[in-house]
Amino acid sequence: MGMKGKVALGAVVGIVVIGVVSANADGNGKGTGDTADKGSSTSAAQQPGTKKDSGGKAEASEKKKAAFEGDGEFRVGSDIKPGTYRTTGNDDGMCYWERAKDASGEMDSILANDNVTGTSYVTVKATDKLFKSTGCKDWEAAAGGAKRSSATGMDGDGGMFAVGPDIAPGTYRSTGNADASCYWERTKDADHGIDSIIANNNVTGTAVVTISAKDAYFKTSGCGDWKKTG
Repeated sequence: MGMKGKVALGAVVGIVVIGVVSANADGNGKGTGDTADKGSSTSAAQQPGTKKDSGGKAEASEKKKAAFEGDGEFRVGSDIKPGTYRTTGNDDGMCYWERAKDASGEMDSILANDNVTGTSYVTVKATDKLFKSTGCKDWEAAAGGAKRSSATGMDGDGGMFAVGPDIAPGTYRSTGNADASCYWERTKDADHGIDSIIANNNVTGTAVVTISAKDAYFKTSGCGDWKKTG
């Protein structure tokens, strides 16, 4: 249901299937991911003579990074602040988020939404009224001014990569994509509107795309891993 598809609107555009929210309503996408994050404890396995505090401090620091939980409905301005947020490690395909202009729950209230595998960045605007998240890992504020990455490869089903902080600009190639299951997208922001898309495509076989240093994000879903060729 979360597969992206082409439509003729001047540029090829990925369409999000809005109806998936009902499939996630039981929140079963949250369970396994959260146990992996919150259930692990290095301090419990510490041996005598080791620095017990260091593990605890690292865990506390990690928890401080979370801006809000991956399950819930949050009022913009009172529950969460406007800004760009990031969720990562969503490996079960059950993460769903939604920006809404009101709390009516009707289709017309949806400003943008997506199903996430891997990582997603979302910019919540001051004019948004509600942000919904179901089955996602916790959201953290996206770091600004991060060092430029020299990474030359991407997980083909990794979701969104910030150009600069996560991945270096350049030309990338993905192979072995069957039945147009590979979808990629270059965007100028994390608003997730049609106007955000610079270019996109569904691919069978080999895909080649040049990511510009001016691009904000690169999104990839269902593709073979990408390798930088130039």
